[in-house]
Amino acid sequence: MQRVRVSSYQSPVHKLGNSQMTLSPKFRVAVSQSSSLMCSSSDAELALHGEPLIPGLPDDIAINCLLRLPVQSHPACRAVCKRWHLLLGNKERFFTRRKELGFQDPWLFVFAFHKCTGKIQWLVLDLTHFSWHTIPAMPCKDRVCPHGFRCASIPSEGTLFVCGGMVSDMDCPFDLVLKYEIQRNRWTVMNKMLTARSFFASGVIDGMVYVAGGNSTDLFELDSAEVLDPVKGNWHPVASMSINMVSYDAAVLNDKLFVTEGWVWPFLFSPRGQVYDPRSDKWESMSVGLREGWTGSSVVVEGHLFVVSEHERMKLKVYDVETDSWDTVSGSPLPEQICKPFSVSSSDHQIYVVGLNLHIAVGHIWWIRPSCTSREKSSFFVQWQLVDAPEAFSDLTPSSSQVLFG
Repeated sequence: MQRVRVSSYQSPVHKLGNSQMTLSPKFRVAVSQSSSLMCSSSDAELALHGEPLIPGLPDDIAINCLLRLPVQSHPACRAVCKRWHLLLGNKERFFTRRKELGFQDPWLFVFAFHKCTGKIQWLVLDLTHFSWHTIPAMPCKDRVCPHGFRCASIPSEGTLFVCGGMVSDMDCPFDLVLKYEIQRNRWTVMNKMLTARSFFASGVIDGMVYVAGGNSTDLFELDSAEVLDPVKGNWHPVASMSINMVSYDAAVLNDKLFVTEGWVWPFLFSPRGQVYDPRSDKWESMSVGLREGWTGSSVVVEGHLFVVSEHERMKLKVYDVETDSWDTVSGSPLPEQICKPFSVSSSDHQIYVVGLNLHIAVGHIWWIRPSCTSREKSSFFVQWQLVDAPEAFSDLTPSSSQVLFG
């Protein structure tokens, strides 16, 4: 097992519901940037008279170098000269230039909350340099239940969606929908869901955001489902589930949305599960082996469903469609520093498990294929790498995590 240590330096974390925000009634579009920051980040902006960006290098090569600097180092680097300040002076300009030049590096967005105060915040881990930075607080004033939200993303577009949720200590779910764009580094409020809900299922299929089930007012369980077209910004209903159900976990596999009710310890009953196919707009019951072995947080890698089990010494398991069963993935165990509760996400052949205090385990997945003459089936192997979190995160608990590219 490899270990990576990151600096404890971090930008100031903004509390949700900043007193300087004027919200009506509860949510609003985040404060817009000044016009000088919103203008096009063309080469002309950086082509000021004077010294080159980096002595001895053409400006196009120098820009490629500077756009690889960790966000964490920007405050110091932008003090070098005016041209560096123009490029690195704000995250919006930085990520816009990266998009223009085709950068597609992964960034792990972690939705976390303080264990004592319940205040929530988004923190971002640069998966190239293993350094942290913050993003603006979500435009929300009320104290909320962190686990009531559901998050979904379109990684290739650098877009993150936060839906629903619930006011802390109240049976009052939200119908809000917030969108964060990594290139703009800001939140916007989108059209509300048709139904307010919390603790529901969510997933993205073909660029469309689906939500289903969950709790309604007074904690009644829902069977309704709906879909958001992020381009048009409109929600419309889809077929309802055959049962009313709160979702413990969900995953998108083979362009279908899998929703599981999840185990409750001790195992007093078999969990229910539903599968939605948007092509036929129909729900069907989940197979027995799939729902009964789904005992943790899931992630899909290369078309295979993996689960980090919460009840079996946090083993990594993979689902076998042919036998409707689960196999334990061989390899090193999950690092002992990764404690429940945790959140799981993935990118390419890597799994990211964010644990208590925001320690992160990066699982590198290998697919072991047998020879053509062998009757053995393919198997998987995992090797974990631990990324220690800064001490400043010692009171934080993860609620969700998403990988975006930018």
